[in-house]
Amino acid sequence: MYKQVWTLIRGTAYSATESFTDRHALLILQQQMRDSAQAVSAARRAVALAMAQNKQEKEQYERLLQSIEDLEERAVAAIEQGKTDLAREAAETIAQLEAERDASKQAQDQFSTEIHRLKTNVREAENRLKDLQRGQRLADATDKAHRLRQQVPTTGLATLSEAEATLERLRQRQREIDLTAEAMRELDVNDSPSRISEKLAEAGCGKPIKSSTDDVLDRLSKRIADVKSDLENGTEKSSSQ
Repeated sequence: MYKQVWTLIRGTAYSATESFTDRHALLILQQQMRDSAQAVSAARRAVALAMAQNKQEKEQYERLLQSIEDLEERAVAAIEQGKTDLAREAAETIAQLEAERDASKQAQDQFSTEIHRLKTNVREAENRLKDLQRGQRLADATDKAHRLRQQVPTTGLATLSEAEATLERLRQRQREIDLTAEAMRELDVNDSPSRISEKLAEAGCGKPIKSSTDDVLDRLSKRIADVKSDLENGTEKSSSQ
């Protein structure tokens, strides 16, 4: 019995933990993202530090090479001059510098290997972080959409559908009114005496109501001819007198 009760307690605690995690998954994800970003930033700083130390090691290596070269030249000069004590002292120093040189070279190789590994890890971590950030934005948008869906009740959605139907009926009614008014205006125009007169005149029945272009030109030409005729008549009268 005790074992079953303990199992029930553990199961209840696990269920509560899972439920709590589900309810606050977005907040937990946001904090995890911040922790991940800090970890990636720390890794980048570690790579930068390793690169700086490797550069210092290379500079030290170059200084050792120069010192060894200088001492070797001086040791050769001491041997040629028979100064064996100075030559031996120089040789001991050269041996020590060569040991430091070899150690520096080994350190550079280790730094290069470690830097390459760190760079690879940082690039992978940055790519994973970018994927997580995109996923976080999508999850945040989806969560907001779900919250909005929960906030809008089913009755509200039904009301929206009814409102859309009402608006469509109103538009159809307004269109019907507009078409009716337009038809009435056409009937009024067609049935008016003036419109019938225009139709008869256009068909050549009776005098035209509106002047055409040819009519205007004929009238103007006639006016010019009358003016010329009057001028000619006036000239003839003056000559006869």
